Amino acid sequence: MVLPKQVKYSLFVLIGACSYGIHASTVKLTFGAGHSIDEVTGGQYFFGIIMLLLLLTFSKKQKLSLKSNLNLMGIGVFLSFTGIFYSLSIERLPASIAIVLLFQFTWIGVLLDAIASKKWPSKQKLVSVVLLWLGTIFAAGIFEANGFQWSQSLDGVMYGFFASITFALFIFFSGKVAKNAPTIQRSIMIAIGGILVIIALFRPTFVWDGTLTESLWSYGLVLGLFGTIFPIIFFSLGTPHIDSGLATIAGAAELPAAIVAAMFILGEVITLAQGFGMMLILVGIILPQLPTHTRHRKRSEPIEL
Repeated sequence: MVLPKQVKYSLFVLIGACSYGIHASTVKLTFGAGHSIDEVTGGQYFFGIIMLLLLLTFSKKQKLSLKSNLNLMGIGVFLSFTGIFYSLSIERLPASIAIVLLFQFTWIGVLLDAIASKKWPSKQKLVSVVLLWLGTIFAAGIFEANGFQWSQSLDGVMYGFFASITFALFIFFSGKVAKNAPTIQRSIMIAIGGILVIIALFRPTFVWDGTLTESLWSYGLVLGLFGTIFPIIFFSLGTPHIDSGLATIAGAAELPAAIVAAMFILGEVITLAQGFGMMLILVGIILPQLPTHTRHRKRSEPIEL
């Protein structure tokens, strides 16, 4: 069975988002092992770039202009800041509140797409955003965050909202820049942009003080795989071929993936409300795909790595 192009490319974005959801549980384990935010983010990009460079030796390459390379690095800056802002938010807020703030990227992304295309979002997209928003509230367990005082955690709220903006910008621009560049080569430039932010903000002392070889390497490999390799590659495969609003909606798969990963990796229990929220999110992701499933029957194009 050959999938319609839009469904296939949306599936790539969904896989990238799911890997980022698994990455969240790995971050918690790494923090639990005593590592700091600079070691977590630095280790992720350090190993991610190494693995991407290894993949590059077996993949297609082409000469990119300086402008294209700089634009791709700019996309990596957005992704890197998303991780930093989200980590700062979750340090100051209950996890449920931080997740809800991050997931404001859904309506922000659809709004960016509407402004760029100068078209009002379709009814399917609007209904989908509503379902995603409601599903996020249930899945994140916000109703269980009793006694939370928004006024006492304004900095955490600010960081969480900043994370939603930068993630929406990452998804939006990842489908606009160097669309015809080979996927691995494209991914490396995005990752380089991300690690430059880490180097500028944090001292990468973990590289030479022994932390990398003693304990961080085992976490860093997993962080690099699920936080850099899979998200960047699969977003690079999918976002250039679908509109950014649809890519944003598919990206909402991150939350259900994060909850399921937390259940298996961290031993957390999924409540009935969370299960209901996950179902709403999945329906919200599937809904925009339904009309295209009946319209497109052409054979899919091969994808070059």
